[in-house]
Amino acid sequence: MIVLSWDAVGSQDIPALMEFPHFSALMERGAFCGFVKSVCPSLTYPAHATIVTGRLPIHHGIVNNLRFQPEREKPDWFWQRKFIRGTTLFDEAEKAGLTTAALLWPVTAQSRITYNLPEVWANRPWQHQLFVSFFNGSASYELDLFRRYGSMLDGIRQPMLDNFVQASLLRTFRGYRPDLTMAHLTDVDTTRHLYGVCSSQAMSALRRQDLRLGGLLGLLNQMGLEKKTNIIVLGDHYQKDVSCVLYPNYYIVEKGWAQRKGNALGQWRVAAQNADGACCLYLRDTQDQKLKFEVAAWLREWKNTPGSGIRAVYTGRQIREKGADPQCTFLLEAEEGYYFRNGCSCPKESTAGNPGLHLGAHGYDPDSPDYTTFFLAAGPDFQPGARIKEMYLMDEGPILARTLGLELEDADGAVINAFFR
Repeated sequence: MIVLSWDAVGSQDIPALMEFPHFSALMERGAFCGFVKSVCPSLTYPAHATIVTGRLPIHHGIVNNLRFQPEREKPDWFWQRKFIRGTTLFDEAEKAGLTTAALLWPVTAQSRITYNLPEVWANRPWQHQLFVSFFNGSASYELDLFRRYGSMLDGIRQPMLDNFVQASLLRTFRGYRPDLTMAHLTDVDTTRHLYGVCSSQAMSALRRQDLRLGGLLGLLNQMGLEKKTNIIVLGDHYQKDVSCVLYPNYYIVEKGWAQRKGNALGQWRVAAQNADGACCLYLRDTQDQKLKFEVAAWLREWKNTPGSGIRAVYTGRQIREKGADPQCTFLLEAEEGYYFRNGCSCPKESTAGNPGLHLGAHGYDPDSPDYTTFFLAAGPDFQPGARIKEMYLMDEGPILARTLGLELEDADGAVINAFFR
């Protein structure tokens, strides 16, 4: 089974994808759902952990891309497998004696995957990318890939990064033949961040993904395996266009609840952690009711200020019902056109003409209109022409597990039998 994750490709992209030869051909012989609701927050790492566990962030523990490190201007990400609570599709496959491969699949560093090229990067000045990759992945496998295709890379810039992943994916299947291969392709996500959701550059990135799919299908056909291999193409979340960024930690410092340390926080009683279109607020002392009421009053005043950019403020039970981080005291959701960042040097700024800021963002409430993603599966186990009206991202883990004859215990999602022959 091969699983391709097309980061930030959503339901709204399906009409364009159907104009492309390889996606439309796979659709003709595949089972499909065009309305898949993501998780809260709808970010890459929580979403990909949900895909391989079938669980919501509140249960698997990957509640953000970034770890909560308010004292760092560049926090670490949830790179390592150890941060996921419970089992994963990779774990169950390995227990069953299957060989596995992961190419830049989030939250797989230092895992037991057979052939692992994890998504992890040097986040300290003294670190070197190759050593960080080898330490967190399958060193000999990675060395083979870097020797063959490393010249294709230009840091994490696109489309070079996905071209490297594509070449590595073909090499992996041709040379190693894993039973389960999962690859994470970020060309569309990166391009939408830089240029906007419906930009011409984003449409070009969609076309490149179709060409990469065609390259994989061509290899399988050449090897006589196209009709013997289950191929899944899916998205993790969508994006929204943005024009303004908000910095809650600026206000927190101004209120005296934290001290500024460069563009991060030093001593703090309250700290904000961005999740793009969402933002978590943490209290160091969660039992401090006086402080909690003060923060709640400030948030209410901020939200009700015209042009605040805050659509909603959630607390306690509401946060848990959304499946988000139960450790945060308040969860903010931005209005359309706004997103959050962690800095504290200014209250807000326009994204126009600022290359360091995004023009497209995710992390919004998965219930937002026109904000779903998709799931497409074709192969010997899937019913050609099956069409499911809607489903949840957490259903994908149980579906993928069943395809391999496995089961994910304690999954929040469920197998959708109509997908299968």
